[in-house]
Amino acid sequence: MNHHPEPVVTTAQGAVRGLRREDGTAAFLNIPYAAPPLGVGRFAAPEPHEPWDGVRDATVPGPNAPQSERKLGNIDMAPYFGTGWSRGEDYLTVNVWTPAVVQSDLPVMVFVHGGGFVAGSTRSAMYDGSAFARDGVVLVTLNYRLGIVGFLDLPGAPANRGLLDVVAALRWVRENIAAFGGDPDNVTLFGQSAGATVVGGVLATAEATGLFRRAIVQSGSGLGAFSTEQAAHVTAAAAEVLGVEPHVDAFAEISDERLVEAASKLAGLDLQTAEHRDPLIGLSPFSLVLDTQPAASVAAGRAAGVDLLVGTNTEEGNLYLVPVGKYATSTAADVDEAAARSHPDPARLVETYRKSRPEASYAELRSAIMADALFGAGTRALAGAHAAHPQSATYAYEFAWRSRALDGQLGATHAVELPFVFDLADRPELNGPNALLGPDKPAADLAGRMHETWIRFAATGDPGWDAYDTDRRATMHIDAQWIRIDDPRSRERQAWC
Repeated sequence: MNHHPEPVVTTAQGAVRGLRREDGTAAFLNIPYAAPPLGVGRFAAPEPHEPWDGVRDATVPGPNAPQSERKLGNIDMAPYFGTGWSRGEDYLTVNVWTPAVVQSDLPVMVFVHGGGFVAGSTRSAMYDGSAFARDGVVLVTLNYRLGIVGFLDLPGAPANRGLLDVVAALRWVRENIAAFGGDPDNVTLFGQSAGATVVGGVLATAEATGLFRRAIVQSGSGLGAFSTEQAAHVTAAAAEVLGVEPHVDAFAEISDERLVEAASKLAGLDLQTAEHRDPLIGLSPFSLVLDTQPAASVAAGRAAGVDLLVGTNTEEGNLYLVPVGKYATSTAADVDEAAARSHPDPARLVETYRKSRPEASYAELRSAIMADALFGAGTRALAGAHAAHPQSATYAYEFAWRSRALDGQLGATHAVELPFVFDLADRPELNGPNALLGPDKPAADLAGRMHETWIRFAATGDPGWDAYDTDRRATMHIDAQWIRIDDPRSRERQAWC
């Protein structure tokens, strides 16, 4: 990199000095958008950051939210999850990537990372925003509170503090992004996995109205929130693990280290109640906490003026089975168990999938049911809810390119679209037999085209194919070839209605 001269930008809180890169972009790292969450403040709504004097260094990555290092069997997910907790109090920060040559009124894209509500950060290699800046976009990535601090529903504390952080970051963008060349009136909020579910929650949040113009939900769910009753079970379990009362005052006395350790002991809780199934089917004890699902709020008209691009990957469920050796060994009982966890009529659900996929193995059926339970049903619900309001457009996609990682079994799994969106598919850490993209090179233009499509949507509100409606349900099938399909797998879709 060429660090001279280093660009300096003045924000509302103070000046920051970034990096000028040889590729014609500039990066500003670790800029605070909210005050450090300390003590009882860890469980409060985000507050504005104090101004600083002089020029703040924004050339090196900063700390991230407290979290455990996260691994996933035989697949190397370090580019996605990062390497765990980089300690420091001032971690409610953004990274900003922009063209080095000063411009104005560029489209802005704000990304919310995934990681099961317990992991991930702006430090993850997958979220290098240089390709967006190269192509005329101001790209913002952000850290938000995770785990117990971010999402445990505690008496005496506001709910969904991690989501409130995202809204605070959007306010920071609204106030400051013009100084980096961005158009504050053309902001696209996008996220993947837990981050996409958070984006769905922000769509349903009145306080976020007017802070963004478009949204992209990649493998999230408009039905992914816990009810307050389900969240109370998690809170009681966390209090028991920590040996304290389930109240914010007691939790405020506990160190971040102990909170991270306690969160790791909550996996596998049974959150099924008389009225609600676990939308995360036991994979995470944390999610948004809402008694009205985001899809229902959107159906009622919330975010009716926001353009929406929403989609999933063809084999989402493989990531939770293949790397840990549970895919090839799947049995009929495993298929039934997956259905029982996720649907009120599991026998009918299994029969529907068997008829829809007559040649499918038990592994394929199990993965498909898990995928729709976690992402597919909630994505379709969100798309249909949004499409009912003609003030803005709705677009749907399905990403189908198959990774040949792990002896060819990983497939078009969860998270595999991200390197294409960020145009990083050629990175060595993403390629290899145990890397996310596997040993085979993708089609030469797939990353370029997908990255360009996401930018086109952010700039214009139109990704380049027919809008989604509840009659045709036009969906772009993205692979080496791009093909529009109307109402893909309609029988399976209807089984979740």
